[in-house]
Amino acid sequence: MLIENNETFLSEMTKLFQTNQTKGGSLYITMKRLEPRDHKVKSGSKAKSESQSSSGQSENKCLIRVHNSKKKISTIVSAKDVNKFQLAYANLLKGNLIGLKKRDNKKKSPKSKATQ
Repeated sequence: MLIENNETFLSEMTKLFQTNQTKGGSLYITMKRLEPRDHKVKSGSKAKSESQSSSGQSENKCLIRVHNSKKKISTIVSAKDVNKFQLAYANLLKGNLIGLKKRDNKKKSPKSKATQ
C-alpha cells in the first residue's frame, strides 16, 4: 500500500515495529532510488511528464518499503524532503531497535587455538 504522506508512513511503520515486538517476527526495510520512466514527449505536445520540473530535469526520489509477513507499506520521498524524513526515520529506528543482541567481537587468534 503506497502512503503519500511521509508522516503517516512513519506512524504506520511504528505500528509495525510494535506488533512485531509483541508477536515476534521480522520486519524488512528496503530503500532504493526511484528512476523516472522515459516518457517520449512529442515536440508539438504541451503535456509534460509528471516527474519533470520546469527546468526539464527530473527530480530524484527515493522509494521506501517496509513489510512483515502480513502487511506491506511504502512511500516515496522527494529530494527536497530527504533531510526532514531522514531525521524522523533515524529517531524511529533508534527507539525501536531495542531487542538486538550485542555481537561477540572476541575472536580467538589462530595461535591461541594451536597452543590449546
